[in-house]
This record gives sequence, C-alpha cells and structure tokens, in this order.
Amino acid sequence: MRLGSIILTVALCSFTAYYIYEPIPEEIDERWKLMLTNSFFRSLSHLADFSELLGLKDYMGVMYFITLAEKVVPVSDEHVEVIEEKFDGVEVLLYQPKHRSDDTELRRAVIYLHGGGWCLGSSRMGPYDLLARNMATELGAVVLSVEYRLAPPHHFPIPYEDVYHVVKHFLQKQVLAQYSVDPGRIAVAGDSAGGNLAAAVSQQLQKEPGQQIKFKAQALLYPVLQALDLYTPSYQQNQDMPILPRTLMVRFWSEYFTSNKALFRAMMANTHNNPESSSLLKFVNWSNFLPETYHRKYNYSAPAVLQGLGGEAAEMDGPSRSFADPRASPLLVPDSALRSLPKAYILTCEYDVLRDDGIMYATRLRAAGVEVTHEHYDAGFHGALMFTVWPTDFLIAHHMTDNYIKWLKENL
Repeated sequence: MRLGSIILTVALCSFTAYYIYEPIPEEIDERWKLMLTNSFFRSLSHLADFSELLGLKDYMGVMYFITLAEKVVPVSDEHVEVIEEKFDGVEVLLYQPKHRSDDTELRRAVIYLHGGGWCLGSSRMGPYDLLARNMATELGAVVLSVEYRLAPPHHFPIPYEDVYHVVKHFLQKQVLAQYSVDPGRIAVAGDSAGGNLAAAVSQQLQKEPGQQIKFKAQALLYPVLQALDLYTPSYQQNQDMPILPRTLMVRFWSEYFTSNKALFRAMMANTHNNPESSSLLKFVNWSNFLPETYHRKYNYSAPAVLQGLGGEAAEMDGPSRSFADPRASPLLVPDSALRSLPKAYILTCEYDVLRDDGIMYATRLRAAGVEVTHEHYDAGFHGALMFTVWPTDFLIAHHMTDNYIKWLKENL
C-alpha cells in the first residue's frame, strides 16, 4: 500500500512538473514564476474549452474568471480621490490627486483603456487600479479609466464606440474645466486591446475638423493593430508563448467580430481575407515595414484571399468587412491619415505575438512625420505591464511602468 502511494505521488508530481514546465526563452527573467503563472492561464483555458464543448458556458464566459479574480473596489485614499461616473452612458473611474501646490493650476489628464482582447479585463482590476493611482500621483494628473462594454455580448464596434463617446464627452471645455484639466495636455493610452482602441480613437479625433481639443500624446503598450495577417514573424515565433499564445489572440479577434466559429477557423488558417480587405494588405506587408532584424528566418507570403464565400463561410461576410475597418485595425489607414496624429510612445516585447504590429506602426508613423518613441523590451512578454501585484509581481512590470510614466512626465 505504501509503495502504491509512493508511486502515485511520484506520478502526480511528475505530471504536475511536466504540465507547469514550458520551454521559455532563457532571456526572460523570473522564468519559473512565469511558468507557474501561465499554468493557471492554461488550466483555465482548458476548462473553458471543456465547458464550451459540453454546452455549459462559452469559452470567454469561463475565461472572465481572470477578471473577476482580480477585481477590487477602487476607493479614495490619502493621495488620490476616486469617483465613479457615467460619461455619455458609459461607466468611468476618475482618479484625481489630492495634493496640489496651487488650486488654480490646470492639470494633465490621461484617458486609459484597459486590455483583455476586448473580451476580458476591467478598469476595476487591481493592476489597473494601481497603475491609475501611480499616474495620478506621479504626474499630478486626472486619470480617466474607461469601463467599455465587452465582447462577445457586445461585438465590434460597440467597445470602440463606448470609448469614442467617453472621449468626446470628456474633451468638452466645460467638462475639462470641471476637473481642472489643461486642454493642451491630454493623452490617451492603453495596453493590448486598449492600445488598439487608443490608436483608433486618436485617428478618428484627428479627422474631425470641428474638434477643437485634441490629444497631445498617445501611448500604445504592446498594442494589437491589425487583423489581416495573423502570421507575421512574431505570430510564428511566439505562437506558444505565455501569456498570449496565437490561438488565444486569434480567438480574441474572432470573438470581437462574431460568435460564429467559422471565422475563428478561417483566421487560424490565415485564410480570412476577401477581395475587400486584400486591397489593404499593403499596409501590413511586414517585409516592407519591419526592420530586417525582426524578419528572422521567416519569408513574407501574402495571406490568401477568398474570392467568394459559400456554405458556412458565407456567415463570415459581415465580420470580414469589419476587420478591414480602421476602427478595428488602425494600421490599415493610408499615410495621409497618420501625418496629423499626436506624438506616440509605443512599447513592444520580443516574446509577444503582437510585437510586429507595434513595430510596423512605429515605422509607418515615423515615415509620416510623427514623433515616435519606440521602447522595445528584448526580454519582455505580452501582458508583463500588468504583473505588478503579488503573487504575480515581476521586476520587468515595474521597470515598464516606470519608463512609461517617465515618458508621460516628459512629453505631456
């Protein structure tokens, strides 16, 4: 009996070690902590797949547990006043520093958009609450954190429209005056899907001739910027990397547009483009916009273009028009639409499927004459900025946060 228990224990420990261990590149610091963290994400993903297979709860419904597990109640403290508001019907959190040297002095403002693949995440999660407090205190800024609605209950363009409505409401002169905000010192920022929304709303704002107040800066933290080519070198190199494997990013994209699994399967095969989107592939041709050092061993091959849709794939027709929309894929606009954009801070990570999206956007913005600060982390991985709270606190997260806030301090 004792021998049987020993064998069972050894087998269980071996299976656990095998499940947790992943071939993570040695360049990444705190590799074992990342393995342990990612084992939780993978376990939840397997549970979500199983739940969806049995018809109990859809995949994103189960994955939303990540959001719930990290939710906090943002409250005022001795340094920051936190207010819950609704701007044009959309929930927002306002963080205002309490200590000011001069009550008549106007303040900076940062509109922050959380990540989560448009399907997960919340401004009320602990890491986002902490980031907002840090920005408010270190910048002496009003920080507006937007609780936009999520897919799959609310597909594109609803999350974008929520953000856009909040921005338009906040940039009214009387609203800025209410919160003592300097109209000339406002930035929009976001990570991952939030970076997507920040880039898209920046472009839209610049196109409106009647918009008097515009952003001074935009900060895009490992942003997702295009849905046309999901087989760039970074998608191939990092397809199995924590915390965002290619399968999950493709699922996020497909769920953003539709709950029809036909689109997910087509996007996984990179065969989701149609004649309408094919004319825009030139804007995401990584062989032109990605410095050669990032080409690695990969050779460019243009994504396949379907000439016609039939059967199950015909249901993709509506969503396929959406991923060619620059409000969903901000990288798809012509150079003329980039020239008047505000100065940009773009953060990218080497071990991230979205690395090339950010680098291509930085390349194109610079070519259009926009001032760009591109900070690339050779040992970075997707989502790292949010790992600032115990037990998943990483040194690189604090380093990223410090550099990001330093840039805002110097440029806003």
